[in-house]
Amino acid sequence: MADGQSVKYAVDLVMCIDGTGSMGHLIEEVKSAALKFYERLEARITEKGRKIDRLRARVIVFRDYWADPADQVMQCSEFFDLRSQSPDFANFVSQIQAEGGGDEPENGLEAVGLALKSNWEKGDFSKQRYVIVVYTDASAHSLDKPPKPKPSHYPNDIPKTFDDLTDYWHEIPKSAKRLLLFAPDAEPWTMMSSWENTIHYVSEAAKGLEELEMGEILDAIANSV
Repeated sequence: MADGQSVKYAVDLVMCIDGTGSMGHLIEEVKSAALKFYERLEARITEKGRKIDRLRARVIVFRDYWADPADQVMQCSEFFDLRSQSPDFANFVSQIQAEGGGDEPENGLEAVGLALKSNWEKGDFSKQRYVIVVYTDASAHSLDKPPKPKPSHYPNDIPKTFDDLTDYWHEIPKSAKRLLLFAPDAEPWTMMSSWENTIHYVSEAAKGLEELEMGEILDAIANSV
């Protein structure tokens, strides 16, 4: 680098956002939190006397494969470098609408599976941090026992069982990973909360993303750097 100092920290953030109709009370708060995440995280890191050299983010908006068309059920962005591509990130987030989904459960586990298969940063950095944040007000379909035969637009690269999904998580180095769940006190989120380096913030119907919880999410990431 020009200043002669090597890059130290790279943080990759994947936000899995429930985009179904029941999220109408929460979606604008989640979008606002996503859009402010970069500057708030940078501020929190600076408060702790640390520095992130690269911060990337991608978004996965999930709904229900058994209720929604192929172009709406799982909308995935690429990673955006939040220093140089923040307008592109903001444009993607601003277009998220709460719609579809039918009755719960939804396909939150599939979203986590896709998040775990992200093209994580593996460049010339001393340390990498891989952070997944899930925002949902619903339970999730089982990977092991889907409610009906899988539709033709169901992806082939999703883990076939919850155990497979758990193995994906365990394969990521413990020091690098963080999973933050803003999800109800329901399966499979209660099971997932036992995964290492996972924090579960229990969401409740008709209640939004509290500022205290947002601060705790930021601290959980900042304290890992």
